[in-house]
Amino acid sequence: MSQAKAQAQSSEYPSNSENRPTSIRTFLMQDVDPEGCIGPLSAYCFMTGYIDVLSFSAIFVWCGFQTGNLAQLGLAIARLFDGSHGHRDSIFHLPDRQALTSLLTFNAGAFVGRIGDYIGAKTRLWLVLGTFIQTVFTMVAAVTMFKSGQGSVADDRAIPVWSNALSYVCLAFMSASLGLQGVLGKRLNTQFTTTIVLTTVWIELMTDPKLFDFKHMVKTRDHKLIAASALLFGAFVGRAILAAIGTPGALGVACGFRVLITLSWLVVPAKK
Repeated sequence: MSQAKAQAQSSEYPSNSENRPTSIRTFLMQDVDPEGCIGPLSAYCFMTGYIDVLSFSAIFVWCGFQTGNLAQLGLAIARLFDGSHGHRDSIFHLPDRQALTSLLTFNAGAFVGRIGDYIGAKTRLWLVLGTFIQTVFTMVAAVTMFKSGQGSVADDRAIPVWSNALSYVCLAFMSASLGLQGVLGKRLNTQFTTTIVLTTVWIELMTDPKLFDFKHMVKTRDHKLIAASALLFGAFVGRAILAAIGTPGALGVACGFRVLITLSWLVVPAKK
């Protein structure tokens, strides 16, 4: 009789092992719900505008918008065959070298994103780790720019203020951070797409069948507008901070933003 009573109590009050919260490993290996990622992905778009404005203000090269850099390299190649002025310009100019550096290292950063395919591209663990790696890249960029002693804002497109070896390292790590960010954003397959280049976002927004449906929330429209607004705000904030404390300080602040985004992935709900 006592044994039956004990079994009844056991079924009514589960053991501590059954009540234990999800283990840390299980928690980190959960896939996040893409619908709940609006905050971190908006912050990614913010960082795109923020980081891009730092490099463009100094050397007129984008760290994230690689279409422009690739076109610039095409122009550099075309100059080799242009003899319309009586001579060919065979010099690989500083802006061209910087564009090539940004393009190559952006793709290197994106290649690092392949690690997520082995861990799980949508797992909380990879999103935290991948964003933390972006933070490290940004921190290296801040340190190298501080050591380089270069300026922050160029007054003339023909005279960029970054030119020494350390400035190349800074540009490389800034570009790599955005390349990695783009992969993390793309793998989540949301309206924010890569969080880097928003050309596709604008096209899809303009062709959205519910573009003028203002009576309802439209995810395909509203999330795209959030992405574009966040990037614009990031560029504004980045330029304001740059004017106040220079590139090394602005990159240091960017590290702080990256840390906050890293932590934000821990509160994104898991996919049901």
